[in-house]
Order: sequence, then structure tokens, then C-alpha cells
Amino acid sequence: MKPHLALAWSLLALTACDEAPEQTAKTLPLQVSAADVIYYGGDILTMTGDKPEYAQAIATQGEKIIFVGNKNKALEHKFGKTKLVDLQGKTLMPGFVDGHSHVYGVGLQAMVANVLPSPDGDANSVEQIVNILTAAQSNPDYTTFIEKTGAILGFGYDDAELDRYPTKMDLDLVSKDKPVIIIHTSGHLSVANSKALAMAGIDASTENPDGGLIRRMPNSQEPSGVLEENAHFGLLFKLMQSFDPELQDMMLEKGQKMYTKYGYTTAQEGRATQEAYDSMVRASKANKFVIDVVAYADMATSSSFMDSTYNSKNYTNHFRIGGVKLNFDGSPQGKTAWLSHPYLKAPEGQDQGYAGYPTFNDAQAFEYVETAFANGWQVMTHANGDAAIEQFLNAVENANNKLGKKDRRPVLIHGQTIRQDQVNRLKELGVFPSLFPMHTFYWGDWHVNSVLGHPRADFISPTHAVREQGLMFSTHHDAPVALPNALRVLDATVNRTTRTNQVLGPEQRVSVYTALQAMTTWPAYQHFEETSKGQLKQGMQADLIILDNNPLKIKPEELHNLQVLETISRGKTVYSKN
Repeated sequence: MKPHLALAWSLLALTACDEAPEQTAKTLPLQVSAADVIYYGGDILTMTGDKPEYAQAIATQGEKIIFVGNKNKALEHKFGKTKLVDLQGKTLMPGFVDGHSHVYGVGLQAMVANVLPSPDGDANSVEQIVNILTAAQSNPDYTTFIEKTGAILGFGYDDAELDRYPTKMDLDLVSKDKPVIIIHTSGHLSVANSKALAMAGIDASTENPDGGLIRRMPNSQEPSGVLEENAHFGLLFKLMQSFDPELQDMMLEKGQKMYTKYGYTTAQEGRATQEAYDSMVRASKANKFVIDVVAYADMATSSSFMDSTYNSKNYTNHFRIGGVKLNFDGSPQGKTAWLSHPYLKAPEGQDQGYAGYPTFNDAQAFEYVETAFANGWQVMTHANGDAAIEQFLNAVENANNKLGKKDRRPVLIHGQTIRQDQVNRLKELGVFPSLFPMHTFYWGDWHVNSVLGHPRADFISPTHAVREQGLMFSTHHDAPVALPNALRVLDATVNRTTRTNQVLGPEQRVSVYTALQAMTTWPAYQHFEETSKGQLKQGMQADLIILDNNPLKIKPEELHNLQVLETISRGKTVYSKN
């Protein structure tokens, strides 16, 4: 080395003496990369094995992890402006990877009235819903949406927690001049006031759309205001026509913030419309994303952008299209999921033989899946009821038989009422299950008492049964169906306790480490991103979170109290609790 170069390296190394232990202030060999940040002094959980493994330190440079291992070796990467972070006993681990949700919808949820019941809101009665919507008209958090759309919207009503089902007459009390709509917590139903029904062209003469239902007043064809599935989505798409680009971009920005708060470094837009896609492209071009977002096009309505250059395994400024999404049925808690046997208690207006209904007939379902396979599109399919799950598995089998088996990783989304014989088929067909264990907390009692009854309710989200088949799985919150609260997902997967503190299907509980794999390494595999995410390894993306405690070292019943202190996406802090 020339003398002046050696002197320069030595001087640069000495400039960091005040940030590092004295013995690290030395000239680094040329082959050692200078770190931007070195973390040490806590539980660094790497998620690299089938059992917990820890490292003393981790070093990052730019968007990548450059070292994981011994602290002294890590400090060899200390140079110049390297920042040292003493975790002070806290836990650092890979950022959470979203198994399934709707980041765009979460942004919408953040801009409209919260009509969720406790513990996430205060809407525990119809009267409270009316009061919340009335107050929303003067709440600055919601007036932007109201002014831009001319409508009053609430998200999250849950009839499982209400005194009765809301109707258009209740919402007419909020306003008769503006459309007033509340969306069910499942996202599969809504209640509309008279003005909103008129906006959608729905009256007593309107027939039910295919794959949907307009509920009627008793002994009448007059709409009650309650819309199911495709009737609901028709109303929602009508409303979305009033979303200008500014509002769409605000939604995406607010949605991202919610995910970073809960430790997600990869989020999903699990049913992207053209409007959502356009907004995400604008965000990518303007460098407005702070975490990775992978989108799946609504294949039935919005697959035209699948020929976009964003349809790639690689992200462009944090955004890519991962494939397509299909919906084969509805919601079990909303009693629109397609079951093979009747609901325990039929919803209002249905007889005791009611078992829900499909979105598509078999011919349509088979054609969609085969088309996705033929185009090389990863397909995610929402199927909650066991009849819908059977339809999806049969569609995959049909496409495999016609086109040959490949590593396509079709994803079963939710699979809430999957049967053991269907679990047994997943591996053979190459289907990856993404499960929704939060149902055990939010609707576990409802499933037992009204939706399914024992023993069907005990087998919802059967994570242990899936592991018994040697399969990976991911878990999700399906936000905005529930808040994107990763620690509530973790708690539900491990404990399966209901709102009344009953354990629903105790044999389906899994270990904390398995539950963490389902939020990191395995959803990374689900998205074909297992070589870059979900573990702390040299060369992988620097997606990290810092927790106040180690989930593996606290009591399982305390998991929901864990706090995300910091979220780091591609080496940059995007959320800090302080």
C-alpha cells in the first residue's frame, strides 16, 4: 500500500473512536467492508434453523447484511461513520413478512370512521355506530375523505359483537343527503343508507348479482341496506370511482405507516384493482415506498396490468407484482363462506340448510387457475369454506394434470374451515397454505356459538395439522379485516384463546418459534423471496426489527404485550417508537 493511502485509511478509522470501543479504532484490511450500522448487546435471533439460533452481532451496509456472528469480528467492520447500536438486552430479528393483507385498504381504513368493536374500537352497539359516524363529519381525521368523495364511510362493524344487525334506517339517521356506508370487518359485506343504495342503483326491483346477495326487509323485496359479496363489491367499486389520485396516494402512505408500526418490512396488496395499481406505480416512481409491497392483481376484474414490467421477481423502488388473486367464496364470520354442511345458525332470511355460496362455478374456477398457471402467474386464492377449498384444490389438480407440475407455489388464503383430508392434499398438489389464526381470538366464540359449533370450530386455522404434514405455512391478519398487529398474530397462533379466554382447538397450537417462522422465513418462501428475506444472513436484505423482549423467553400469554421499538427496511429506520 502506498504511504499516503495507508495514512488516509488510518485517519478515517480513528475518526470513529468516540463511537466504538478503543480496540476497534484501527486500520481495516482492504477486503473488510465498512458497515453503516453494527448491532450488538442483545438477543439477535437469526431465524436460520429449525431451532432458535443467536448471533452476538450483525453489521449492515446499505440495503444488505454484511456480517452476522461474533461481536469482535463484527467490529472489524467498524470504520469511519459506522454507527454502533447497543441493543441493551432488547431483541433484534428479521422484519415480519406479510402473508396476506391489503395495504391499500389499510390506508382507506385509516382515513374513515373506526366502527370496530373493542379492543380495536368502540362500536359495540348499533347506537354507538350511529354516534361514531355522526361525529366523524366534524373529525379532521375523516373530513378529507368526506370532502373528496361526498360520502361518509366507516370500517369494521362486526355483527358478532353487536346487539343486532344494522340496517339502512340506522344509517339514514346519520345523513339522508350523503351516502353512508359501513363495511363489515370481514370486508365481504356492507350496510348502506338509502342515498348509497340509490347511488348504486339498488332498489326493490334489483336482482341479486351472481356471487352476491341483497338482503331484503321481512316479507318484502325492499332492500334492508345489507349487501353481501358481489353486491357489496359493486357498491364499493362505485364509491371508489370518486377516489382521485391525491386521495389514493394518501391512502397508500397511511397504510404503509400502519405496517411499519407493527414491524412489517414487506406488505402485501392482496387484491389489487387498477386504481390501487396506478397508485402504487406512482409511489414507486416517486420513491414514496418505505417498505417492500408485493401486489396481486384481482384476476376477475383487473388483470390487464399483468403485462407490466413490475410483474417481476425483483422490486423496483420497493414495488413489484407477485401474481394474481382469486376469491372463491366469502367470510365465515359474515356467514357467506361456502361450506359443505350448513351453518350452525343460519343468517337472517335463510333457512337452516343454508351453507353459503360460491363466487364461481367449477368451470369458471378451473379456467381461472389454469390460465394463471399457463401464464406463469403465481395464484393466491381466497377460500374460507371447505367447499370452496375443495373447489380450489380440484382446480389446482386439474391445471397440474393439464400443464404438468412445477414449482408454482399456488397459495390457499385463509383456508379457515379446511378439513383434515384437505390438509393431506396440500403437499401432493404443491399448495402453500397461508392461515388466519387471529380468528381464534376475534371470532372464536362466534364460530363456536353461531357459525360452526364443535368440532368444526376447533379445527379452524389448523397450524399443527399442517406442520404434521411437513409443510411450511404463513400466518396473516388480512388487514384491514383486523389491524396489522403482528404480535396479535403471534399470540393467536401460539395460544388460540378467544375473547372469553377459552382455548379453541388446543391441539392446533404451535410453538413460539414455529409461529415466528410463519411470520418471517416461510412467508418469504411463499413470495419466492427466501434467498433475500426472512433470515439474518450475510448477503440478505437488511430488514430488521427490534422488540422490547424476546418472544422466546417470555410467557406465551404475554406475547400480545410485546412492543416493536424499531423497524428497519433495507437498512433504513422507517419506524421508531420513540
